[in-house]
Amino acid sequence: MSGSSLAPWLQTQLVSLMAQRGHALLLSGPSGLGQYDLALALARAWLCEHPTPQGACGECGSCHAIDVRTHADLCALMPEVLSLEMGWPLDESAQKEIDDKKRKPSKLIRVEAAREAVAFTQTTRSRGNTKVILVYPAERMNMESANTLLKTLEEPVGEVRFILATESAHQLLPTIRSRCQTHAMVWPAQAEALGWLIGQVSAAQAGGKSPTPPPTPEQAAVWLQAAGGRPDDALAWASSGLDAKAWAGLPQALARGDWTVLADWPAAQQLAVLQKLCHDLMAHGSGAPARFFPTAGLPAAPRMTALAAWSRELMQAARSVEHPYNPGLMQEAWAARTRQVLAARPH
Repeated sequence: MSGSSLAPWLQTQLVSLMAQRGHALLLSGPSGLGQYDLALALARAWLCEHPTPQGACGECGSCHAIDVRTHADLCALMPEVLSLEMGWPLDESAQKEIDDKKRKPSKLIRVEAAREAVAFTQTTRSRGNTKVILVYPAERMNMESANTLLKTLEEPVGEVRFILATESAHQLLPTIRSRCQTHAMVWPAQAEALGWLIGQVSAAQAGGKSPTPPPTPEQAAVWLQAAGGRPDDALAWASSGLDAKAWAGLPQALARGDWTVLADWPAAQQLAVLQKLCHDLMAHGSGAPARFFPTAGLPAAPRMTALAAWSRELMQAARSVEHPYNPGLMQEAWAARTRQVLAARPH
């Protein structure tokens, strides 16, 4: 991605970060704020043969090599699942193991990949004066892989720069965080986010990449609210075809035990909706504004003790939601528990 194609709030951050010195940068913030896009744009700018104050030129051999995922001086350290999804090549032996069905792609950053990244820093540069390691999402490093990277992160060999991007900085080892300059991702203004969201969906629709019709500002505002103001997450909601009326009526439907809207959604997405509803009910019950749903559509807030217990249950469920449970049984259990909690009226 070239700097010019970045969302405007990311472009502003890119220009600022390009002026910073230091070999290790940590982009930190909640999901949906564009950590990966900003990290890749910064890597492109650092490696570009003809960089501009706005970022990479987008036309040189280095930029092209990054576009086709073949740049010899860029190491993308990611979970294998994400690498395959985004087109980044895996180590030869790892790819062979997956191709031979010896194991499934890892959802964590494996220690073997971290060792490969360390070895990458010790080889001769191929094109320019810098080598870059992009780690995303950095919280997917386990203890072993993080410790493998630690010494190189502290004292890299030669001209090596690190970009770590995370949506859960608190999950990183303190020793990793302390060795990086931290940049807190900037939240865009609502008008800026809405303009970008409408443009992205309209462009996808015009290119035949999305079944979604050109959105109205009102529809885009619903997607943005459903995402808690996070633009990338809002774009995912837009891609799902989320209907504004269905979203507004969802809390009351769940209170009645009606799971129709959620029935075909992935378990992780269903759980995220329940967590958002729990958050809004706790906020509304405390006199604060709702964040994800229209306040008028919320059922009466249950007792705070019931909501607190439900919140803990949902957090516990989130730790194992990707396990291969029976989805039908899990959905029935969540529906029954949701209806039970929402029936617990305040005294």
